[in-house]
Amino acid sequence: MIPITTLAGKRVAVFGLGGSGLSTASALAAGSADVLVWDDNDGRVKAAEDAGLKAQNLRHVDFSTLDALVLAPGVPLTHPQPHWTVDLANAAGVEIIGDIELFCRERAALAPGCPFVAITGTNGKSTTTALIAHILKQADRSVEMGGNIGTAILSLKSAAPGRIHVVECSSYQIDLAPSLAPSVGILLNISPDHLDRHGTIENYAAIKARLITNSDAAIVGTDDRFSAKVADNVEASSRELTRIGIRNPVSRGLMLRAGWLLETVDGTEQKLFALNKAPNLRGAHNAQNAAAAFAACRYCGLKDAEIVSGLESFPGLVHRMETIAQEGRVRLVNDTKATNADAAERALLSFDHIYWIAGGVPKSGGIAGLADHFPRIAKAYLIGEARDEFAATLNGYVPAELFDSLEEATAAAIKDARNDTAADITVLLSPACASFDQFSNFEQRGEAFRAAVFSNLSRNEMHGDQS
Repeated sequence: MIPITTLAGKRVAVFGLGGSGLSTASALAAGSADVLVWDDNDGRVKAAEDAGLKAQNLRHVDFSTLDALVLAPGVPLTHPQPHWTVDLANAAGVEIIGDIELFCRERAALAPGCPFVAITGTNGKSTTTALIAHILKQADRSVEMGGNIGTAILSLKSAAPGRIHVVECSSYQIDLAPSLAPSVGILLNISPDHLDRHGTIENYAAIKARLITNSDAAIVGTDDRFSAKVADNVEASSRELTRIGIRNPVSRGLMLRAGWLLETVDGTEQKLFALNKAPNLRGAHNAQNAAAAFAACRYCGLKDAEIVSGLESFPGLVHRMETIAQEGRVRLVNDTKATNADAAERALLSFDHIYWIAGGVPKSGGIAGLADHFPRIAKAYLIGEARDEFAATLNGYVPAELFDSLEEATAAAIKDARNDTAADITVLLSPACASFDQFSNFEQRGEAFRAAVFSNLSRNEMHGDQS
């Protein structure tokens, strides 16, 4: 845990008592703040009380007595409308911040030189975060990884000399972190997502860009127009910048060509890494992740040989293009983390003959933008709220069936794949949708897919991760 000493003696309210909220409240209490906690969920309030925290309904608190309101990242700050605690805090002139901000203040106060790598992007940030942490650990560096991936940031060890924090940041977290200033800031890409929480793509892009506004060094993917503009702004500020171009070449930075990660400087190219040597970094999207990790680890002082070794040994992430089993010619891939069409596109581009399971709560634009990849899909198995919309988009291009559950869709996809004579077949869960119509989160959806796969494959023919 990181005790938050910068608010010692201050009266702080914490709203939202999920994992990060409980961690935040405990860290504040450990740093001697006077902490009040609340949640709209009675069960979470009870859990906080059981943990020794002081629960009080914030509707009955005089906000003018508070020094800060700390929001869990899932609580609406501006859209579709501010949460009632936000309205009360704004009316009383109380600052509203999040757990990333608390970490940044503590680091600035106690160990400002502690290396801090922060990663954001619409897609790929979890893989890139895990990849950077893996490479650093393989090179015997002291690493703390958390944030929007796995461990809440305030549950990590405190900043200290020689300790590197590698932190994934969502747009929700960035919006609550006004003093965010990492040693290395990474912006991978920007595409429409979470517009219900940010209003417009322009506002969403501006929030993402804040992660690198005050970073010592910036690493920016330049394949989309929003990120490319951010890179131009960084360059104009004369700060250190590494551009990454996967679809579009760059004159200075890292890029992909013929399966090689290259470094280019004004027309001079140097081969850095052959991506086929990293079996768990399949696809062009992972080339961007690998390039960002390469640049970040260089900034952290690693030699190229150390970075290459880490890339080659990276085990991949659960729920991100995770091959969970193989039966003969049929590969079963769990890509439940693909909660929008842009993420699903990355999976579709990684395989050639696909039995595609998709659907859930649709995002803006649906899957019409994936039309160029429809020839890769042998058949689609559609679930959730989006199934009728997706079926209409696929009509005339891809055979599709509608199902009431993921389990039924998985069983049908495996049955059809077994009867296919193609040499290389992939049953792919890459939903292009949020999970909240049928599941609590994308992880639960991925575990349901895993269970359905194992119940439908014959154990004596199956290999892969059966844990």
